[in-house]
Amino acid sequence: MLDLLITRASLPDGRRNMSIAVQDGRIIEVTEGLQAPAHEAVDARGLLLSPPFVDAHFHLDSALSYGQPRVNESGTLLEGIALWGELKPTLTHEAIVERALRYCDWAVARGLLAIRSHVDTSEPNLLPVHALLDVKRRVAPYLDLQLVAFPQDGVLRSPGGLANVRRALELGVDVVGGIPHFERTMAEGAESVRILCEIAAEAGKRVDMHCDESDDQHSRHVETLAFETQRLGLQGRVTGSHLTSMHSMDNYYVSKLIPLLAEAQLGVVANPLINITLQGRHDSYPKRRGMTRVPELLAAGLTVAFGQDCVLDPWYGLGSADMLEVAHMGLHVAQMTSQSAMRACFEAVTTQPARLLGLEGYGLQPGCHADFVLLHARDPAEAIRLRAARLAVYRRGKQIAQSPAPVSQLRVPGRPNGADFLLPPANYT
Repeated sequence: MLDLLITRASLPDGRRNMSIAVQDGRIIEVTEGLQAPAHEAVDARGLLLSPPFVDAHFHLDSALSYGQPRVNESGTLLEGIALWGELKPTLTHEAIVERALRYCDWAVARGLLAIRSHVDTSEPNLLPVHALLDVKRRVAPYLDLQLVAFPQDGVLRSPGGLANVRRALELGVDVVGGIPHFERTMAEGAESVRILCEIAAEAGKRVDMHCDESDDQHSRHVETLAFETQRLGLQGRVTGSHLTSMHSMDNYYVSKLIPLLAEAQLGVVANPLINITLQGRHDSYPKRRGMTRVPELLAAGLTVAFGQDCVLDPWYGLGSADMLEVAHMGLHVAQMTSQSAMRACFEAVTTQPARLLGLEGYGLQPGCHADFVLLHARDPAEAIRLRAARLAVYRRGKQIAQSPAPVSQLRVPGRPNGADFLLPPANYT
């Protein structure tokens, strides 16, 4: 007898009336119309069953700290960094853990079961690192938390920056990070990329750098990142996050740059909510959108994901762990409105970030972990349109969260007594 059988599910690739059979925490069969005895049977009623959401770029150590010690009045990246610097001396292990665990609760409720979080390594005590390693152990049964050693103040700019990164990796941090555009000079930025990529190559680690998070079209550290990736044989293991300067670069240079990124098999993370909020702050009108060139990067064959980046912290005063909100903003900012482009935006918060994180057993194929989300939508575009309710969230075949369907009651003469905001089933046949 099966542990779990999901029937009449729609899948993100367009298949309908699909059954997913689960045994011992793994998917053992995915086929149309399967009927078999199971301890738990769920009729999806044609709704969308998706692999869990994945956030490829987040800052869990600062999450939910909004207003401490004050609010970012200018809304700029640099004031946010300054505010975080003011907050750091007051941080405690317990406070970081408490905020991070609360956020992970939100994530599970939203079907977000894997997060890559950059953790600040700038201070010698590595307090955020110790706290988030504690959180990683505690959430492991229900959420995959991958940590990036992130020298927020610049690995060469801050005393002991390199030593702190190395110590963080020795403590168990998973990925090497960096922020070359925040070093003192362009030359030191390029040098930081070289050094950090060499550390990653020596340690067998992945790389994920904040890169060119600027409106300056001459901030071109991603070029160096792609070069070092190829020089050190790190293809497929390196991610450039933000890349917002690419939004301001001239087309001729970008026509040379994107093929270089493709040769290096560089992963890319755009952060639509934050990029549209922080970038262009010094513009009058017209104002730049700031987000990197997502459609062009996808067309070149790169793996491109969307990240949440910030929630209620010195940089951003909103957010709720909803990756469909992120996809919704990304769709609009990048003008990705065709049916295939909207599916790509859904993949940017599911399969694409899972690839960047190197998640084992992710997906809806036989042999994968039985981790999935039943959404109040019938296809990816509808899920994004509605920021669909997560009716049920499963981890290893066990339900760990559920939400009611968002159905409104109507009292309008001659009309139905309720609205569920879904298109009629005939639209999906």
